[in-house]
Amino acid sequence: MTTLLPRIMRALEQFHATHPWDHNAHYHRWILRRLPRRINRALDVGSGSGDLARLLASQAGTVHGIDADPTIVDRARELTDPAAPATFAVGDALKDVPPGPYDVITCVATIHHMPFGDALTCFRQHLAPGGTLVVVGVYRPQPRSDYLIDAVAIPANVAMAWIKNKGRRAPRPASMTAPTRPATMTFADIVRGAHEALPGSRLRRRLFWRYTLVWHRH
Repeated sequence: MTTLLPRIMRALEQFHATHPWDHNAHYHRWILRRLPRRINRALDVGSGSGDLARLLASQAGTVHGIDADPTIVDRARELTDPAAPATFAVGDALKDVPPGPYDVITCVATIHHMPFGDALTCFRQHLAPGGTLVVVGVYRPQPRSDYLIDAVAIPANVAMAWIKNKGRRAPRPASMTAPTRPATMTFADIVRGAHEALPGSRLRRRLFWRYTLVWHRH
């Protein structure tokens, strides 16, 4: 299995090069269901092309998106209705976040670009009492256990790509044009680090090689 799966993954990458779909956006609606219907202030860390921030704006008074890549921030601004209560800025999420507190902080496929413990501590400090932090992240698979779990997602992944693109070749969505980086932490490392920084946080492996972390500040 450990030798076969890398070959399968390479074939999967070739398939998705012509039938791309955003695995991270798959969880946006899931995130919204974990949040109050009305939010005062929300922060989206690693906001990319702004897809999640625009969804948050449907139930938030103000949404601030921050991303380190100027090109994708420009794209987010282009795609966002000027009347929407969402703004975007270029910056370092650990240094340049406007002062909170925020009722909601989201971070999708971004935290592995930062020191994990420092990032969670920073988010905790910016979160208002009673606020909610939701992280969707990626992890580095370990031999056997994680590979067996992740292999279950492969048929579903191909099916989703085929359905979303209606079987046709398609260009990459704007959300998939930002710089990427492979994960270095295993899921076990992530769980340990999260429980140290955010006691009571809830973490789960998810489909499509993702995990979720949810924490409520009391």
